[in-house]
Amino acid sequence: MITWEDFEKIDIRTGTIIEVTDFPKARKPAYQLSIDFGPLGIKRSSAQITHHYSKEALLNKQIVAVVNFPPKQIATFFSECLVLGVYDENNNVVLLQPNKEVGNGQKIG
Repeated sequence: MITWEDFEKIDIRTGTIIEVTDFPKARKPAYQLSIDFGPLGIKRSSAQITHHYSKEALLNKQIVAVVNFPPKQIATFFSECLVLGVYDENNNVVLLQPNKEVGNGQKIG
């Protein structure tokens, strides 16, 4: 169990994917994403979401991500946020996203 104070330390925000590129150096199939978080700026992330999403389908898609982890190096890429998703029955990621468009950088509470 965690406390409410523990949960409040996690900064979860909405953002819009503005760029998607292949990430051939990743161990598992992945994309490199640039995500606009409004007042927080643009952050990059590596995401293993190639099974359910094409690069074209991801452009301009709103997502939910944790934005206050320290950068994590994956091969030659530095991931600055963690895009959130749910594993399906085959262990492939389905993205979490708002069901209505909201402003980039909105805090999840």
